[in-house]
Amino acid sequence: MTSWQKILKKSITSPEELVQCLGGSYRNIARVAATYPLRINPYYLDLIQKTGLPLYRQAVPDLLELNDDEGMFDPLAEERLSPVPNLVHKYPDRALFLVCNECAMYCRFCTRKRKVGTPKMRINEQTLDAGFNYLRKTPQIREVLLSGGDPLLLSDSRLEDILSRLKEIPSIEVIRIGTRVPCTLPMRVTDELAALLKKFHPLYINTHFNHPAEITPEATLACMRLADAGIPLGCQTVLLKGVNDDAQTIYRLMRKLLAIRVKPYYLFQADLTRGTSHFRTRIETGLDIMQHLIGHLSGMAVPTFALDAPGGGGKIPLTPAYINTCGETLEFTTYQGATCSYPNHQSKSW
Repeated sequence: MTSWQKILKKSITSPEELVQCLGGSYRNIARVAATYPLRINPYYLDLIQKTGLPLYRQAVPDLLELNDDEGMFDPLAEERLSPVPNLVHKYPDRALFLVCNECAMYCRFCTRKRKVGTPKMRINEQTLDAGFNYLRKTPQIREVLLSGGDPLLLSDSRLEDILSRLKEIPSIEVIRIGTRVPCTLPMRVTDELAALLKKFHPLYINTHFNHPAEITPEATLACMRLADAGIPLGCQTVLLKGVNDDAQTIYRLMRKLLAIRVKPYYLFQADLTRGTSHFRTRIETGLDIMQHLIGHLSGMAVPTFALDAPGGGGKIPLTPAYINTCGETLEFTTYQGATCSYPNHQSKSW
């Protein structure tokens, strides 16, 4: 058993252990954990104890999860868009392939909290074979995103087998991996793992940090190992009430991400997932944060604020309003609040 597996094995998975470490109501935690699984590994537990509420809210079950009448069990209609189990074909040229049903920590805001870490999410040789068969017979799919759960919780050999089988499909040009491991269990990213992934270029990784306190020396090393292996890294941050819903926190997070060679990719409005309504902010909150970022922060560090449309409608960018009028002249407001104009006509010389 490797060191990261030993750390994972020592995770808090029961209400009793959690109350002993962090306090709280055993009864309430037990009620929530009976529906939505609990896992906090020792690394992230230490961060909670050092940082407090912003990380605590992401990891510790809250009774509000059971008092959500607004959310949807499957807000992105993934089950409807799955031609075979655990493969979601939403966009014409891309597919989401769920290859692991576990995570290093079970985030309380998870879009798939209806099934991740529970028997409802079955992944085995049969489901994997069905996914590979669908990809082989659907050549318009040129890009596959591996997700779950967290694909990087698979063993190196298991991960290599899956990646090898994808590379054998001629129509697949690009592989992406969605993982929160660099944030929640960074010691999983070993030199051996980085060397393994390097063999499967073009390969991209989107990771997931929500708060500046999550960018530790261990997380920095994990991201550096992946970047040194030539893997472009992006970050998909979720806007969460009581965690990061203010401009200064997001500003510091984006700067820190760029410093560890992770490109801020998306800032997501939280999905309409059942059990997460207490995390959701108003759209105006995200737009205001974006106005505090644009122009005040390097463009490299500015994410796209986006909403993943309910019902499988796909990702929709949400942008602050800078345009006042658009006719023969574009009238707009700069990031500093000044009015400006730009001629909006074509040259007659052509």
